[in-house]
Amino acid sequence: MQGESLRPSAIDTTVPSVARMYDYFLGGDDNYQSDREACEELLKQVPSTKTLAVNNRRFLQRVVRMLAAEYGVRQFIDHGSGLPTRDNVHQVAQAVDPASRVVYVDNDPIVLAHGRAMLEENDRTAVIQADMRDTDEIFGHAETTRLIDFSQPVAALFVSVMHCIPDESDPAGLVRSVAERLAPGSFLVVCQLVSDRPEIRKFVTDFMAEATGGNWGRVREEQEVVQYFNGLEILEPGLVEVSTWRPDTDLAPEQETDEWLEWGGVGRLR
Repeated sequence: MQGESLRPSAIDTTVPSVARMYDYFLGGDDNYQSDREACEELLKQVPSTKTLAVNNRRFLQRVVRMLAAEYGVRQFIDHGSGLPTRDNVHQVAQAVDPASRVVYVDNDPIVLAHGRAMLEENDRTAVIQADMRDTDEIFGHAETTRLIDFSQPVAALFVSVMHCIPDESDPAGLVRSVAERLAPGSFLVVCQLVSDRPEIRKFVTDFMAEATGGNWGRVREEQEVVQYFNGLEILEPGLVEVSTWRPDTDLAPEQETDEWLEWGGVGRLR
């Protein structure tokens, strides 16, 4: 996940990482005591966070499967990808077509190490260490140019990462800058944490900014997320809480409370 600096930083296990916290909520093992303590403190105030993380991951998998199977997308760039877990983007896409190509982008060096180890024998997938706001670096990276043909449709994924981008970095502008570089028929998948309760937005924003050493942006409102999709054709069912986006099972966990939501959807470039 992303932070203030445009350059990757060294690993500091005493400072919680958004990527490792997300890993903890998903039941992973690639996290440290600082991450676990931050997660448990967060759960005291927003108890639905773990369920939200699980539902968000399932949304990502449904979207990738749909784009690959129904729209023929074979190229994916996953911004702020986080630590590898089960059914990653390349596994979902390559289950539809083994020729699918995926570039993962994250600025956490632990993500880079784990990702490259997992992908050693998969030459259609790469992990690059970069800040997701640095579109020039990402799109010009040797691994990106090796795998991605920008004359053909691409799915650019910003799943549960926009709240990591501070306002001064212009998150809506970032989405526009990526869209401008993609071929017609490409897709942007964007969602982020939102709340209609000012006290929740303030608590989580302040808590995460302090816990991560400033590697955080802001919990926003739904109307702000709508701006990310300006000029895009929004696929049905529109912009929604992500567990309700084309659900493929009735067995997904329900959020215990509604103090905050992961909210967004899928837009297509005309």
